[in-house]
Amino acid sequence: MKKIALTSLLAVFAVSGAHAANVINNNPLYRPEAGQFYSVTGLGADSRNTSRVVLEENFGYGLTDRVAANITTSASESDWFDNGAWDHIGVGLNVRAIDMGNWKGDIFGSYNAMSLGTWGDDDSWFDEDVTAYKWTAGVRAGYATAGWTVAGHVAFDYYNSESFNWDDEGAHMLRFGLDGQLVLNQNWNLIAGVEYNADYDNWSDNVGYWTGKFGANYNFDADKFVGAYITKHMDHNGAGNWEVDDGFGFGATFGIQF
Repeated sequence: MKKIALTSLLAVFAVSGAHAANVINNNPLYRPEAGQFYSVTGLGADSRNTSRVVLEENFGYGLTDRVAANITTSASESDWFDNGAWDHIGVGLNVRAIDMGNWKGDIFGSYNAMSLGTWGDDDSWFDEDVTAYKWTAGVRAGYATAGWTVAGHVAFDYYNSESFNWDDEGAHMLRFGLDGQLVLNQNWNLIAGVEYNADYDNWSDNVGYWTGKFGANYNFDADKFVGAYITKHMDHNGAGNWEVDDGFGFGATFGIQF
């Protein structure tokens, strides 16, 4: 009887541990299991234009334990809905290339169509005259434990007015950054990150900007969380001067997996 009880107890811990290993809690190295859906919804404004509020959605599915696909989209409004737009819609793919214990490494790519128009205009709904396209390719790698995670990333973005136009008229951007998470207990965790966006075409002029982020998340259980965060921007004008935004951006996020 004792052996049966001990075996049952170990089985419960094994199942709980396996489930906890795939908690969705805004971890930078999160990925869904095979056959699992997830949704992360965000609402916020940045410090450069706090009157503009953006609603974002990232919906994904685990094709396998190593491969996940997602759809992203966003809409925004400013000046109390005097202006509004459906900003972008995109698809992406993420492959876990390295999975060696605590060491994780991902290769990711995405394609986005971005509208430059606003609602109310005749050409607001992704008309070809006001649409830009972005291709992204990048890598993310880090070290993840039950208590903390640190992950770095490098990504290359290519923008153009046509989907498959690869001429020199397009814009090239390089992004790199570092993200971390500290788990306080089964409910609470803290996140922080920093990213630099550089204009690759003007690399010698060092034109770009830094974005910093700090936030906290609360897990209702292993499958649902809510979070709040603040952001800060610092721009480099290419003339050796840095310009820091006066205020802070802010936002909230909600994540669920099923």
